Amino acid sequence: MLELSHVTHVYANGTRALDDVSLSIPKGMYGLLGPNGAGKSTLMRTVATLQTPTSGSIRFGDIDVIADPEKLRQQLGYLPQDFGVYPRVSAYDMLDHMAVLKGVASARERKETVETLLNQTNLWTVRKKAIAGFSGGMRQRFGIAQALIGNPELIIVDEPTAGLDPEERNRFLNLLAEIGDNVVIILSTHIVDDVADLCPRMAVLAGGKIQLEGAPLDLIERSRGTVWAKTIERDQMADFAAAHEVISTRLFAGRTIIHILSDNDPGNGFTAVDGGLEDVYFSTLARSRRAPAAQAA
Repeated sequence: MLELSHVTHVYANGTRALDDVSLSIPKGMYGLLGPNGAGKSTLMRTVATLQTPTSGSIRFGDIDVIADPEKLRQQLGYLPQDFGVYPRVSAYDMLDHMAVLKGVASARERKETVETLLNQTNLWTVRKKAIAGFSGGMRQRFGIAQALIGNPELIIVDEPTAGLDPEERNRFLNLLAEIGDNVVIILSTHIVDDVADLCPRMAVLAGGKIQLEGAPLDLIERSRGTVWAKTIERDQMADFAAAHEVISTRLFAGRTIIHILSDNDPGNGFTAVDGGLEDVYFSTLARSRRAPAAQAA
């Protein structure tokens, strides 16, 4: 269990990237969903001991992460949003080198580890190829391979499917799912489907605050009766945006389908949406934007 209690991080320029974040993250896949700039990468870097929070505490089992970061690193696998490698080195040699850095001293043990990971991530056939020649999806699979060295108990993946084509995205998500339920895996992303497909529990982070937390199916059920839809002409958009709290729009056959947030039936031809996680997410973001606006008023 990973426990974050009242974690706040304020950068030197005064930006409050994290604001009193408290979470209990159990074993298995856990989704951290939020828009770009929400504070997700700051939170992941903080949990990964790459920066120390301004205040608050983080514990992983019996490890005080802030007081003893080195102990946490021994149990950590981390795939950041952007990671660097030696581009001219082969995948096999790079994994072998990283295994040495992670303390796998035995050549035989390293050989077994590297070969197992290359097979697990479906990179065995390109093991001798320089990483510079890898596609985006192959690089991400290599990234998760290096994160799995040493059988970590805590795995953090930050925006892992951004920029991947649908086939590579599915392959990568299936790989994450295969890792199993015996470790804590945090999937930080702005892609709703990634969380919906994989995570039995999730949280929404926006403006540095946890806006919502729970099981996706429960959150979807709780949102029923609050999201309404209507198909309108494109030139009507401004009028409907002025009259309602529009949370999402999409084009279909030259017309616009709008979803609005309302606790009561808005009438005017709107119908209740039997929504999914995307509507929960957009509704949560709308409410998070509403709060500061109300305070300013």
